[in-house]
Amino acid sequence: MASREQAWRQVAAQFHAAGLDQPQLDARLLLMAATGIDETELIIAGGEPILPAESRLLDEMAARRLAHEPVSRILGLREFWGLPFGLNAATLDPRPDSETIVETALRYLPDERATILDLGTGTGCLLLALLSERPCASGLGIDIAPLAVEQARANAADIGLAAQAQFRCGNWHEDISSHFDMVISNPPYIPQADIERLAPEVRLHDPLLALDGGDDGLAAYRILAKAMPGLLRAEGHCVVEFAQGQQAAVSTLFQGAGLEILEMVPDLAGILRVVVARLPRDQARSCDVIKKVWNEPI
Repeated sequence: MASREQAWRQVAAQFHAAGLDQPQLDARLLLMAATGIDETELIIAGGEPILPAESRLLDEMAARRLAHEPVSRILGLREFWGLPFGLNAATLDPRPDSETIVETALRYLPDERATILDLGTGTGCLLLALLSERPCASGLGIDIAPLAVEQARANAADIGLAAQAQFRCGNWHEDISSHFDMVISNPPYIPQADIERLAPEVRLHDPLLALDGGDDGLAAYRILAKAMPGLLRAEGHCVVEFAQGQQAAVSTLFQGAGLEILEMVPDLAGILRVVVARLPRDQARSCDVIKKVWNEPI
């Protein structure tokens, strides 16, 4: 009977031979899931035999990974901003690059009782990561997919943030009359013609709605740019992710909608990834006057 460590090395060798990225890490994560042990136990008790039922489960999970299903999909879980997020077929698998949104947003988000709107929320990872850092803040996540909304609500409950976060189905900003201190989004930005060239881990397992950015990849940004002036409070900011090489087009769309670009922020690889924008100062002051006159709830 093989030991746990032997089973791990055998699966890692299969993944390496198949040309998968991070074969040892993927094999270790699957072994720990199959056996119910953590990394410390694997180090201490790696020589213990792997049970037949555990071996069968590991083989099943390894076969799925060899078919290019991501480990996060196999486990149904992805860590993002140090928090665990459940996944389902309607949610995008959160990427480490998207933590740039969270890092950037925290620099602009007030410490007091801020309100946040997350458009295309998916797992809720962006909104919930921000709320975990701002205990007095509250947020609303919108997604067009009912299953995604269901998963985001479950994630909020599991993380302990259900009291701060609400999630509901919607088509971007439709039926939203409130104004927010911050609007965040990681919209679909892959041009339709490029989707077939994506890695199978993405193309076959991430929902098409979360990938397809239209003919030029900018369809969602046209909607978001027009919506932002009606969603932001006077001193509010929007923080939005975009794809490599889209910075000029996104900047043009946002400026064309009357927004002021504050900065473009690179991700960990040094690739420009996030735009920060706001209403111009004079327009923001005008909005404040209108809100006071009409006593608009925000």
